[in-house]
Amino acid sequence: MSNRETRTLPVPEGLAGMRVDAGLSKMLGLSRTVVADLATAGDVLIDGRVVGKSDRLIADAWMEITLPEPARPLTPKVEVIEGMEILYSDDDLIAVHKPVGVAAHPTVGWDGPSVVGGLAAAGFRISTSGPPERKGIVQRLDVGTSGVMVIAASERGYTSLKQAFRDRTVEKTYHALVQGHPDPFTGTIDAAIGRHPSAGWRFAVTSAGKHAVTHYQTIEAFREATLLEVHLETGRTHQIRVHMEAIHHPCVGDPMYGSNPELSERLGLTRQWLHAVRLGFNHPADGRWMEIEAPYPADLAHALEVVDK
Repeated sequence: MSNRETRTLPVPEGLAGMRVDAGLSKMLGLSRTVVADLATAGDVLIDGRVVGKSDRLIADAWMEITLPEPARPLTPKVEVIEGMEILYSDDDLIAVHKPVGVAAHPTVGWDGPSVVGGLAAAGFRISTSGPPERKGIVQRLDVGTSGVMVIAASERGYTSLKQAFRDRTVEKTYHALVQGHPDPFTGTIDAAIGRHPSAGWRFAVTSAGKHAVTHYQTIEAFREATLLEVHLETGRTHQIRVHMEAIHHPCVGDPMYGSNPELSERLGLTRQWLHAVRLGFNHPADGRWMEIEAPYPADLAHALEVVDK
């Protein structure tokens, strides 16, 4: 049985003459793409006649729109996650070593394992603050990135840690193996990041993007690659990966952002060599400074051994 709602209403005078997809998008708060799909499916009628997305709205005409199915709530899959180690826990926070292939929380299009589901399976209580599908989540790591991640266990922990990330008082340290040798060996990349203009699933340096700053310094240089320590001032999606591509030194094992597939194969990598190695922050209860570290997982450690030969 369908849960789709049908709405019948007159065309407001201010929308008369607009295309169906543009006008209904404004009126209903749906994206133009969703409205266009509804029109294509015959779910938009004006005065009883099915209309297309590019037809024009007529003043005082009656519209009948069958809305999309309501979004189903995202609920974490409760399952034991192999390799997800608890690095630290107390009444206010839990720090985990997130393995590759695990999301921070459920999202549309991702039905794989999540940190939230793994903690539930392990019997941990987390904060009830935040949207339903990501309660307790104060930061995120990409599915393809491993390393230390902190989750709020209490409401006090959520409020304090969320504010700390917002105020950028959390020290986020990553290690990244990048192709070639950055020049200079130590530097700062200050370049705005936004959706890629021709591939929305990627991100890119773009003048229309959000402010993003990445600091890096060389730990060790190899013949074909360089191991960097990276500190983030901001936390944009794919920030390190995008900034490294922008200076022509992409993370090894990251074909989405320009890595050499032959080098990745030689090192046995099936994901980007990028690891959240350390988080530093003030504890929510007493303000003491804490630093939590996560060692390299086996695949990244192996790649370092091979690239050094």
